[in-house]
Amino acid sequence: MINKDRLIRLTQRVLQFNSVNPPGNEYELAQFIIKDLKSIKLDVKTVSYQPKRPNVIATLKGSWPRKKAIQEAILITPHIDTVPFGTGWKFNPTGGEIKGGRIYGRGASDDKGNCAVGMEVLRSLVEDGVRLKRDIIFAATVDEETGSHHGIRPLLEEGVLKPKVALITDSEDFDTIVAQKGLFHTRVQVFGRKAHGAYNWLGVSAIEISARIIDRLKRYKFKCRKHALLVPPTVNIGTIKGGDKVNMVADFCEFSVDIRYLPDMTADGVLKEMKAIIEKETKNYKVIVDDSQRPYEIDASHPFVKTYVDAAKKMGIEAELKGSQGATVITFFQDYGIPAFSTGWGARGTMHANDEYAEIKTLYNGARLLEQYLKDYDAIA
Repeated sequence: MINKDRLIRLTQRVLQFNSVNPPGNEYELAQFIIKDLKSIKLDVKTVSYQPKRPNVIATLKGSWPRKKAIQEAILITPHIDTVPFGTGWKFNPTGGEIKGGRIYGRGASDDKGNCAVGMEVLRSLVEDGVRLKRDIIFAATVDEETGSHHGIRPLLEEGVLKPKVALITDSEDFDTIVAQKGLFHTRVQVFGRKAHGAYNWLGVSAIEISARIIDRLKRYKFKCRKHALLVPPTVNIGTIKGGDKVNMVADFCEFSVDIRYLPDMTADGVLKEMKAIIEKETKNYKVIVDDSQRPYEIDASHPFVKTYVDAAKKMGIEAELKGSQGATVITFFQDYGIPAFSTGWGARGTMHANDEYAEIKTLYNGARLLEQYLKDYDAIA
């Protein structure tokens, strides 16, 4: 049975570790998680891709023969790094203070509260003597906030994690994320010709060309189909730099572009449309692709998703099907043929914000739901 008081104490404890990324201070928190999960006799190992940044992987073994239990395993994976604290907090970012039914601290919603929920559910299953048929793998990973290059990505690439299905616990208020936009990050470099500012007609301003390109990019409507859970593609200009001096015509300008695109689109197609826009203003340019992540979508009728939504409904909880406009680690699982979706029990609108918090009631109900969901899915699949 889920122990509410214990869950509260556990959430407070994980919040008291500084695991800010960058630089990546997950080590002490990982040691705490290892000790906690070993205390309930789980198989626990660590895998590191950078010193002092261990990914913690614990397994609750299923009752099926080992080969089948492993092949049919469910992965539950939160991350244990957080964004920096920033300034202007009223509460201590590592205090785990409780006020008005809320637990405050950096990571309360993203993602330490969800991590604590998973740990409490595993302990409850062990204490109650519940033996599910398939293995339950719990992976508390590092580096999610800066791209998962030392966390979930290499764990999948190297076959350390090979579940049948995966639940990413990194969401808010029971939202059930079944679709996600793709991510396309580029730098556009525009080249011009220097001249004296007083005789600017003798030069070619890379800055002015860039300004016109940016205007075209912001007004452009990418070719795509309407999506029920996702807004149309977006373009954000994140940085811009260029020029040498106020009285010189700039012969160089670089700006960075963040494009989020829909599941029926491709990165190659986005790049092609983007280049066509740029070439309306100049042929003297270069596009550097810094990052590209595919969009993701899973059918809401998939048993792994439907069972969660149904379990929530039986408990009087609405687990609303939603799309993620931003990038989460869900996208990485499709490269390995692993059905995945994301849910979680953070407080809406508090991720990355000052005085981040989680609602105690939501964490408790999230733990109850996750435990019941694992039992229900084990019974039907």
